[in-house]
Amino acid sequence: MKASKAAVSSQRAVRTSKRADKSSPASTQCFMESILWKKIYMSEFCKNKKQIPKFLDALKMESEDHVTGYWKSQYFKTIATRDLKKWKRLLGPISFHTGLPSQTEQVLRNLRVAWELTVTSTSGHESTLELSCSHFSETSVTLCWSAGCYLPNYEQISTLQLHGVRRITPNCPSLKKRSLMLRLDMHTLNKNAQTFGQDSLVQMKLLQPGVIVGVWRDQCSVAFITFTLHIHRLVERSSQGSSACTYVEPIVKPPFDDTDPEYGLHGYQLHIVLHNTVCKVMSESFSQLFCRRAQISDGLVQFTAVNRTNLSQHIALSGTISLPWQCEALQGTVENCCIMSLTLLDEFRKPFRCATSPVSMELDDTSVCYDYDGDQYMIHYQDSGIQVKMQLVQLKDQKQVILISLVVFLSVGDVNKHFSRDY
Repeated sequence: MKASKAAVSSQRAVRTSKRADKSSPASTQCFMESILWKKIYMSEFCKNKKQIPKFLDALKMESEDHVTGYWKSQYFKTIATRDLKKWKRLLGPISFHTGLPSQTEQVLRNLRVAWELTVTSTSGHESTLELSCSHFSETSVTLCWSAGCYLPNYEQISTLQLHGVRRITPNCPSLKKRSLMLRLDMHTLNKNAQTFGQDSLVQMKLLQPGVIVGVWRDQCSVAFITFTLHIHRLVERSSQGSSACTYVEPIVKPPFDDTDPEYGLHGYQLHIVLHNTVCKVMSESFSQLFCRRAQISDGLVQFTAVNRTNLSQHIALSGTISLPWQCEALQGTVENCCIMSLTLLDEFRKPFRCATSPVSMELDDTSVCYDYDGDQYMIHYQDSGIQVKMQLVQLKDQKQVILISLVVFLSVGDVNKHFSRDY
């Protein structure tokens, strides 16, 4: 009996404590917030009795303190689950031309996804900038933040962080989810940054593939910052990470094949686009690319899409290689630069390597082309996963540019890892 009375006394004390807590301003605010989020949840997802989940019957208003924050969490989880099913369905149709989802841009717009750039100065001051403009092309998107935003001097930038920002509802802009996509340490990148193009007003510094800082010539101030992103898994990368961690792509390996001695060296498809933010210069697909085992050299697997000696494969570009830019009332064009967007599919038509970045066309004096009368140029792109070499000729007395060679190189180690081989 004594133990029972003590238990009853303890329970009464707990209830008294709860009632006391409710009377405090902080507890009252949490209590009211919980009621508000429950009403929001019910009005959004439980418009008739059939839609009310069974677990709601077990939750009583008296136990509202126990589930403080529950309704808010449940609301966002339900929104995420609903939209996850919706965008996966919309991303289903695959473009035969590119091998990528054809509705990526529309899905991003439906999900109300935008992008923010957070700039941290060496003094520790942090500024989050709204996007100035964006441009979708066939397989990439270019994002730009101009000097109209607050941007510190180039040497004073410590870090750059790119976040995908998804606004949960158009009626409440403050309700948003941030997904970290890139975090760049400028101290490290500046050591390898190269000026890959310029005009009379700006110099373009390439920090890493896809990231440009435009700096006013003879000054330290920043004119604009651009990020070029490939659309492969762009929806996931822009919305499925957290504010501090990037989205981790699932590893999908093709089935093992022990009957084909050159499995993993054939059946590739390349789609490549040269463009800028105004027009498309070239868009081509090349299928059934292959490399024989005997052709593997220096740890690289080589795929030739356009053969220099085969005139029938040469391609005339539809415009000049140039990269326009715009900042507030000023604008200009950097010649011999553009954006390259590349997608390499394996024999199962799954993306094996994707890359997009501004590239420059450099004069090439190392070789001579006797088939055309004009200056010869080279576009060379390289990152940790892929290397691309393009040879072009600009015809004399014309603005016409001819692509005469296109070769893609992959690390044999990456091929071995993907296909479980040992070449």
